[in-house]
Amino acid sequence: MKIVFMGTPQFAVTSLDTIFRSKHELLGVVTSTDKPAGRGNKIQQSAVKKYALENNISIYQPEKLKDESFIKNLQELNADLFVVVAFRMLPEIIWKIPKKGTINLHASILPNYRGAAPINWAIINGEKESGVTTFFINEKIDTGDVLQNEKISIVDGQTAGELHDKLMLVGSKLLIKTINTLEKGNYKTIKQKKTENQSVAPKLRRENTKIDWSKSAFSIRQLILGLNPYPGAWTIINKEEKPYNFKIINAKLSDQKVPEKNILIADNKLFVGTKTNALELIEVQMEGKKRMMVNEFLKGNKNIKNYILL
Repeated sequence: MKIVFMGTPQFAVTSLDTIFRSKHELLGVVTSTDKPAGRGNKIQQSAVKKYALENNISIYQPEKLKDESFIKNLQELNADLFVVVAFRMLPEIIWKIPKKGTINLHASILPNYRGAAPINWAIINGEKESGVTTFFINEKIDTGDVLQNEKISIVDGQTAGELHDKLMLVGSKLLIKTINTLEKGNYKTIKQKKTENQSVAPKLRRENTKIDWSKSAFSIRQLILGLNPYPGAWTIINKEEKPYNFKIINAKLSDQKVPEKNILIADNKLFVGTKTNALELIEVQMEGKKRMMVNEFLKGNKNIKNYILL
């Protein structure tokens, strides 16, 4: 089949590569415009664009998806199928262009974890399994008819980054399987049903990534793991009566006895008290500093035992 691929981050690249190396014809990729990022505010290309440049694939970077010339370009490609992985919401005028429709790969077992951050929230909520789903795009986000899915187990202590990498591979295989099924035409779809206790995956913001020390050690650890490696769970440390942002990148459960919100240094290890048992911090980042393993961090921050987390 003739395919146009739409995606932006690294998660999408593995799927793009799988399609590029398949029997199908990749007509081009649609990705985000180049944007300034990082400390130097340098113009950055998306991971999908970098891959397309390396492999001489045609690239489309519309500022507005409803741009008439962009829509005309897509129509003239005469694609059989549009494939979307981690991209923007498409207007109806676009997802209705291909003969066989537009499909999306989502990093959850739909209808659970619809939204921008399904991998993170699966870890944060302490789920035992996750997975990927392919479905037809419609007018609402992540609500279209399901084509196929694949479940995988989440192991204890797994980070969002580790789950991301696993789902990236599982998803690329499911996607090509779905594309091959669509080519043959012998498929059935399943309508998504809204359930009473349906989990959601909202965008990660400052307010929903802050640690609440009145929660259990397990709950806090899951937040930390679910935001590792990015954006990182954060708290405020009252250092010498001046508040600083303090990120905790990794931590594990501990049997140490530490009062809630208090800090203990023992055997060159750093512990924080919660509502239940303590957490042993493994990797941290003080505001304005780089990320450090705790043994390195403690070399210059022995006084941290005198501070309280807010």
